[in-house]
Amino acid sequence: MPQNSPAPPARMSETEAEELIHGICFKTGPPRLIGAELEWLVLDAERPGQPLAPERLTAAHDAARTLPLRSRLTVEPGGQLELSSEPADSLTGCVEALQADLTAVRGVLETQGLTLRGLGQDPRRPHRRLLTSPRYEAMETYFDRTGPAGRAMMRASAAVQVCVDAGTEEPGPLGHGRRWRLAHLLGAVLVAAFANSPGAEGPYAGWRCARQGIWEDIDTRRALAPPLDAEPRAAWTRQAMDTEVMCIRMDDGGPWLVPRGMTFRDWLRTGGPRPATAEDLDYHLTTLFPPVRPRGHLELRMIDAQPGDNGWLVPVAVVHALFDDPEAAETAYRVTKVLADAYGSAGRAPHNPLWRSAARLGLADPELRTAAAACFLAAVEALPRLGASALVQETVAEFTERHVLRGRCPADDQPLRQLTGKGARS
Repeated sequence: MPQNSPAPPARMSETEAEELIHGICFKTGPPRLIGAELEWLVLDAERPGQPLAPERLTAAHDAARTLPLRSRLTVEPGGQLELSSEPADSLTGCVEALQADLTAVRGVLETQGLTLRGLGQDPRRPHRRLLTSPRYEAMETYFDRTGPAGRAMMRASAAVQVCVDAGTEEPGPLGHGRRWRLAHLLGAVLVAAFANSPGAEGPYAGWRCARQGIWEDIDTRRALAPPLDAEPRAAWTRQAMDTEVMCIRMDDGGPWLVPRGMTFRDWLRTGGPRPATAEDLDYHLTTLFPPVRPRGHLELRMIDAQPGDNGWLVPVAVVHALFDDPEAAETAYRVTKVLADAYGSAGRAPHNPLWRSAARLGLADPELRTAAAACFLAAVEALPRLGASALVQETVAEFTERHVLRGRCPADDQPLRQLTGKGARS
């Protein structure tokens, strides 16, 4: 007897979509978990300024995938490696798991003459796309409509993304509303303090954080923070519904469609090339790239990849302290609110003068330097209360002394000739 074909997924209504987004974006409760996603450039250990052949990168990725890691290892479109930790119930647990996995990955790469480099934007040219899946073909087609920034982000950028719990339903320093607002207020300070993508030429020449300049130039709504004067769940739901659909997966296995000017709300109302489903909404949410993305938890996306073996743990520890220690959280909120008020309310992050100054000047901006000093000193004091290891405490204190209190950021220490091929060295 002929077998019946599986029923197609049910068409989603506009109300169902709004209710789903509203229900999943902030999962509230006492803050308990911490996580991080670390992106790295993969370079030749002896000739870091030379682009790698795709075959060599692919072989390195394949070798790394054989490792029994606790973190999830993925590859970004330009061949960057990403390690995403499991949610940990302590900073120590998060750091130790990532350190062990990084040691294993570095060991495998070393046997192939390769190394990981923490740098927010790869200055080498040309930028090639290694991955050719339908997702990335469609994504690149979409971004190409508005200029070269999308390609630069996909193929050549690297970040440290820190994930913290959304917070409680109740108001106060640990409430999700306050933590949502703090994440955006603190964002410019984190951009400036951890700026590590010095611009050598082009539109971002002289910037400390060229990577942030690229995000500012990407499709405005997709990379824009929602209004902070609205209720967080409602604001994010509206933003997600009213952002253009990047691409539509087709059941026939062919190229994905890249519609023009069709928001997810439009798709639901018109039916589009086919009816939208809950699976389509889940995918659409993964194509939104605001500075802070609510995914049940809060994902802070504005921090450049950091130099050195342990540079990455500084932003992870500082964010943890400023969110999960009530005293440090109160200090950070007070200081960054004064800073934001001083710059005015023109534009949502990253399209406002404060974030632009953070990307251009780093901590050479005197107001950002003052705010960063207060926040980092509060974090240094909080880390012992949070049970941070001696290594974490010492590394954060050293970064605070070497950079923050002197108005410097890692970009000020990065000679671009190390990667551009002129006097290149690892």
